[in-house]
Amino acid sequence: MERPVFTFGIIADIQYADIDDGLNFLRTRRRYYRNSLQLLRNAIQSWNEEHVKPGFILQLGDIIDGYNKNYEASDRALETVVSEFNNSSIEVHHVWGNHEFYNFSRKTLFASPVNSGAPAETGSSLIGDGIYAYHFSPAPKFRFVVLDAYDTSIIGRDPSSEKYNTSMKLLKEHNTNPDLNIPPVYKGLDQRFVKFNGGFSQEQLVWLDEVLSLADQKHEKVTIVSHLPVHPNSTDPVCLAWNYDAMLSNLHSHKSVVCFMAGHDHDGGYHRDLSGIHHLTLEGVIETSPDSNAFGTVYVYEDQMVLKGNGRISDRNLKYP
Repeated sequence: MERPVFTFGIIADIQYADIDDGLNFLRTRRRYYRNSLQLLRNAIQSWNEEHVKPGFILQLGDIIDGYNKNYEASDRALETVVSEFNNSSIEVHHVWGNHEFYNFSRKTLFASPVNSGAPAETGSSLIGDGIYAYHFSPAPKFRFVVLDAYDTSIIGRDPSSEKYNTSMKLLKEHNTNPDLNIPPVYKGLDQRFVKFNGGFSQEQLVWLDEVLSLADQKHEKVTIVSHLPVHPNSTDPVCLAWNYDAMLSNLHSHKSVVCFMAGHDHDGGYHRDLSGIHHLTLEGVIETSPDSNAFGTVYVYEDQMVLKGNGRISDRNLKYP
């Protein structure tokens, strides 16, 4: 096969904490809090040993676990994981998930090492106004967009803010449980209306529309990344973004979009929609047993992306629409 234009690494839901193994929220899956660091090491070692090192890594959110907050260990845990990433010279693009917001305020995250959207030589730039979304071009004719899936949420916003109040109202319209982390019963896609999810503000959707319109004009191929998946067939409904339908409508109105990558659903998922867009939900490191792995390397060509998975991650050929 021809040489790829570039390659990149992907990994999701590391959720490191220096605590013993535990169970997920529904108490149906084991979580390997300490060992997630070893699986990250495995991934970084593999990327460092590639014949041609990946140009960058996409870290799809939930870099440390919310339990760290209980033990006042958030800063230490983040430092531990970031130092592992620093064992490689490969640039990392960080997505923010719900566990980032369990540990830190939005203001703290913007000042932290997981803010990879600060203006850089790549030409990336944040939207501003407290929204963590930006785009970058690793090679001519290719663009990546990092989205903020907790732009509208009750965990990523200050309780005195309009976005918080709008989000709380929306949640309670669809979810009558006293504990809003418990999904509405027998409600199909309405199960997405839980506290640990969120959505995209109109401001962010308009910004994305503008970015994609420019990409259409330049004949670029765009991959979008978000912590939350946006296609119902690529995830369990309990992990879906609140206004996934508005996002899909946006994506389908632009010929430049080829792939949407997400984390959050630790079981992973995949769907190619009617527009030919690949919706890839990456399996989570946190629920991957110590004898396996959960990371991938993507080889980008002119006509397709080829995902070479490790452990729980399947190989996939993602041909462009």
